[in-house]
Amino acid sequence: MVMRLLRWQTYCRLMMRRTSSIATCIKLHHGLTYSTTPGDEVEDMFILLNEVKQQIPSVAAVSSGAIASDYQRLRVESVCSRLGLVSLAYLWKQDQSLLLGDMIKAGIVAITVKVAAMGLDPSKHLGKEISWLEPHLHKLKELYGLNVCGEGGEYETLTLDCPLFKFDAMNFFQNAHIVLDEFQIVLHSKDPICPVGILHPLAFHLEKRAETVPLGKSNKNDDEFDLVCEVQGDCQQRCENISMSNHPASKFVDVNSQELQISRTKMDNTFSISCWLQDSSKTSGDLQADLEYVLMKIELQLAECCYSWENVLYIHLYIADMNKFAVANETYIRFITQDKCRFGVPSRSTVELPLSQVGLGMAYIEVLVANDETKRVLHVQSISDWAPSCIGPYSQATLHKDILYMAGQLGLDPPTMLLSSGGPTVELKQALENSEAIAKCFNCSIATSAILFVIYCSASMNESDRIALEKTNLFIKEMKLNDSDNRCSSDVFDPIFLYVLVPDLPKRALVEVKPVLYVLGNKGTLNNKAGEVSYVAQDYCGFQHENWHDECLQKCVVPGRLCAAVLSVTQDIVGKICSKFLLQDSAGCNTLIENQIEGIAKFCVYLLDAFLLENRFSWDDVTTFRLYFATRLHISHAELLLIFTRVFSEFAGQNPKRRTTTDPIFNLVPVLGAGRSANSVDGGLLSCEVFARKL
Repeated sequence: MVMRLLRWQTYCRLMMRRTSSIATCIKLHHGLTYSTTPGDEVEDMFILLNEVKQQIPSVAAVSSGAIASDYQRLRVESVCSRLGLVSLAYLWKQDQSLLLGDMIKAGIVAITVKVAAMGLDPSKHLGKEISWLEPHLHKLKELYGLNVCGEGGEYETLTLDCPLFKFDAMNFFQNAHIVLDEFQIVLHSKDPICPVGILHPLAFHLEKRAETVPLGKSNKNDDEFDLVCEVQGDCQQRCENISMSNHPASKFVDVNSQELQISRTKMDNTFSISCWLQDSSKTSGDLQADLEYVLMKIELQLAECCYSWENVLYIHLYIADMNKFAVANETYIRFITQDKCRFGVPSRSTVELPLSQVGLGMAYIEVLVANDETKRVLHVQSISDWAPSCIGPYSQATLHKDILYMAGQLGLDPPTMLLSSGGPTVELKQALENSEAIAKCFNCSIATSAILFVIYCSASMNESDRIALEKTNLFIKEMKLNDSDNRCSSDVFDPIFLYVLVPDLPKRALVEVKPVLYVLGNKGTLNNKAGEVSYVAQDYCGFQHENWHDECLQKCVVPGRLCAAVLSVTQDIVGKICSKFLLQDSAGCNTLIENQIEGIAKFCVYLLDAFLLENRFSWDDVTTFRLYFATRLHISHAELLLIFTRVFSEFAGQNPKRRTTTDPIFNLVPVLGAGRSANSVDGGLLSCEVFARKL
């Protein structure tokens, strides 16, 4: 009994220390990220869990009751990450009102041991069961916005009984519960509006509970709860010898400068850098080595600009073989780590591309970089019912200024992390629901705030399955109708859609959704229509505006803030650009000759320049410029790069005000097809994605 009392008093001291540390954190406005801090309570948990791992090697995960507290969740995730454990947080982001009721129905008997909120009086509400307090908590929620589960620190509880309580430590009782014999009320603050009080337990005993099944308790096999192990030992001494495994990047082998290529947009504040290996026949064809080359090159480019990985907002990871995804991920995490990213790890999208078919190496990287420290990152590593976890060093979403860049979302069922069964439309709907869950963390919705959806489609789908993906817009409209908040719906227009056909996706998924959102403020109104500003497009190669141009251009504009456009060129569009654009080669395949591709490039530059000018933007405002080209063009990446570079140089030469750079400002992405609809990807030859903003 003395030992149990000592343990109880230790628990109370830890609880009070936790309260103090949380208050200090809030007072000093510290960030939510956690780094190893000697003496912190988190290190006590690390020591204990490490001892558990030593004595019970089969332990693979840790479950916590985090509901809405990032402070708690991030610290549990930090410990789990360091110990190679999975963090489970199945209560995360659950509706607190429903959750409180479910806990009571499940037979959880918990009393308040701390109150610290308006409407909670230490003299009245300390030591009371949550079942008794439930109506009062809901009333305070309506009056003051109180978190009914206490997630804002409004109250803390101690569980005296629950279905998991089977035996006491000495096996004296079966089905026992805790009874407090003596306790002390400590008034921590006498604030007349919001007093703070703590119940300090002094003595307790165990009693055998009545053999009744609490309301709502499931009649599970008792064996499910019988495996309870007590861990003993000198945890501190064992942990002193722990050292985190360091995975230094492999030694960077010099690569011919003509093989490593770079492109970069021209905006100074926010810009994209891409790196790839040209002429793959001269490389080893090894994914790990190729990825190390391009990651090191990106790292050097960032350093030349006095930046590092912490300035990166988003990473596109393109690989040639999804079967080697694990190798790519292991290489990736040696360069991009939590320690290198003080403000949070960047979000990421990973897809397989036909890189070798166009003369490239096994890996291709594109990063979006910002020169400030204002980004906000959402990185939830715990498995929960909320949305898929990101256990690796990449986040669910990154908010920079007013743009939310979301990681590529698969149709994963969050609690199981398995792909939803039922085909591509089921995966698509689940991916959109996952995206919506993430968007709500930033007080927005994909139904009202989305600017652009890039939807990657796996080549393993047949044509009829891809046509079914046309339901994307329907799913989003249903979300808008079901959204009770319907935030700023009058200011939101339909987003842009770009469907991209790729060889494969992670986990053999059929669909990956990558949304970009504008988090609406008071500085602009989202608009899909052309601005009312008069403009004169630059005459280039005899192109003039024609009505059919609108058929291939989707656009979304926030006047004075940002503009986005997707220009899709199909065989029908090419027919309008070039009178004779198809020749039969000796093998009987349709190919576009070089001068006709150059004509298409000039048309794309003309139309995009007109769009930017129309909305008072310039090429200097462009942060992202991707050109998706289909392998059916039968042209290498190097040849197409040369054509577009020549066209841009010629175009810039006609306007002295335009800056020119030695590196291209666009990123050429080889794909199997792309278009404005899932039905058009097979006929899509070239699609341009442009994003420009003013900061």
